[in-house]
Amino acid sequence: MGWYGAGTLALVSPTAPKYCEPESAMTKNANYWIKKLNLEAHPEGGFYRQTYKADLVLPGEALPPNFTGPRAVSTAIYFLLQGKSFSAFHRLRSDELWHFYAGAPLLVHVIGESGEYSRIPLGSDPEAGEELQAVVKAGCWFASHLRDSHLRETTSFALVGCTVAPGFDFEDFELAKGKEMARRYPKHRQLIEKLTRD
Repeated sequence: MGWYGAGTLALVSPTAPKYCEPESAMTKNANYWIKKLNLEAHPEGGFYRQTYKADLVLPGEALPPNFTGPRAVSTAIYFLLQGKSFSAFHRLRSDELWHFYAGAPLLVHVIGESGEYSRIPLGSDPEAGEELQAVVKAGCWFASHLRDSHLRETTSFALVGCTVAPGFDFEDFELAKGKEMARRYPKHRQLIEKLTRD
């Protein structure tokens, strides 16, 4: 057995197992996570894989009229952005809960139906105002990118999770048309032009 005392030497049993420092998260780059988690390209940008879809299904008549049919109660995905890539403005018919897992901080820009703007910093440092979880409400337009994506050279990435309820269906997914959205929200034109692809 080993013990420590003031002014004494540490005594360690020769049979004690050696401490092995775990592999640093910094050595796990974006490519590591894309391969390890079997992620694939997402239409809005970045990489993803669905990890959960509830067996319980909500019938269409139990949902608001803007839903086109039955939906799983909830779904979840892994989502990864790297470097200067971004998730373009889009919106869903459901609430989406974001969870931060690894990498650099991620900024989520949100524009509500009436044009109100908010920004969510996702990350692991609450002292810097970062949040480990945050919700984007149904019907809001939102886009995301790495906080340091403005840097000329960046190899950063962010690995997050997204949980949607009622569950995600591509029928409920709308990708923004940049020019149309900018006309509707002229106050946010610069941001919209930066984070749309048409």
